[in-house]
Amino acid sequence: MQIAITSDIHNNEVNLGKVLRYCAEQKITALICCGDLASKEILDLINDNFSGTIYYTFGNADYTELRELDSVKKYRNTFLYKNFGEVNFDKNPIAFVHFPQEARKLAETKKYSLVFYGHTHKPWEEMIGNCKMLNPGNIAGEIYLPTFAIWNTENDNFKLIRVHELK
Repeated sequence: MQIAITSDIHNNEVNLGKVLRYCAEQKITALICCGDLASKEILDLINDNFSGTIYYTFGNADYTELRELDSVKKYRNTFLYKNFGEVNFDKNPIAFVHFPQEARKLAETKKYSLVFYGHTHKPWEEMIGNCKMLNPGNIAGEIYLPTFAIWNTENDNFKLIRVHELK
């Protein structure tokens, strides 16, 4: 299974469109977003153009309409998580969150094999004990060039994709 890991879209519909076309071409069936879509329209755009399951946690630059959650909420194809999300893929317990300091805390619990995060816009990977922390960069193209990651759960490989190289 291939899973797209994204963060920090900040309403950039052009770059997001490239990412969603790539996901369709590669038959990616799950998408994890680590926050900062910025508007509900972007969430709707993703739901309209991605047929798989979407897992989303809020960032600091997100709309507030759906943000008042006590627990996980389902919106169309999307599972919304208030502070951080957790899910299992191929027996890999993972967490995802927006902020790097929160990602580190989650990794230090030793509950997860992977923790994904965003906020800094910089692609980054590091190990905290046996937990890999990964930041896919940002789709907006702000501060750093726009990137996202693909995780192949079968061989546990990660690939960083540069959005500007996509059609």
